[in-house]
Amino acid sequence: ADLQESGGGSVKAGGSLTLSCAASDYAWNRYCIGWFRQPPGEERREIASFDSDGDIKYWGWGRSEKGRFTISKDHAENILYLRIDNLKAEDSAMYYCGAGDQYGCPHYAMTLWGKGIMVTVSS
Repeated sequence: ADLQESGGGSVKAGGSLTLSCAASDYAWNRYCIGWFRQPPGEERREIASFDSDGDIKYWGWGRSEKGRFTISKDHAENILYLRIDNLKAEDSAMYYCGAGDQYGCPHYAMTLWGKGIMVTVSS
């Protein structure tokens, strides 16, 4: 698989979680790579992404909750991370790693996707 997420599961509200995404060289070398979330019954939405210049952008939920989401990467290992702090029940969702070649990493333009991983936050 070009993208594979790990690190999800059930966590208590207020805790922290770090998701990982292992990427193939092909995925890693796309213009952008980022994290997306899809709560049950809702559309997939952007959280944060890196572009090929190394610039980070937070989008949508990731921007409104910017202090709680941190995207980072290990370039040597082709691993993308997403740390979520102070977890809330509304963070419960499937989290996906995606890559593509359009500025802004919009979810509709991503050409590569991982299978996703579930995060469930309980009070």
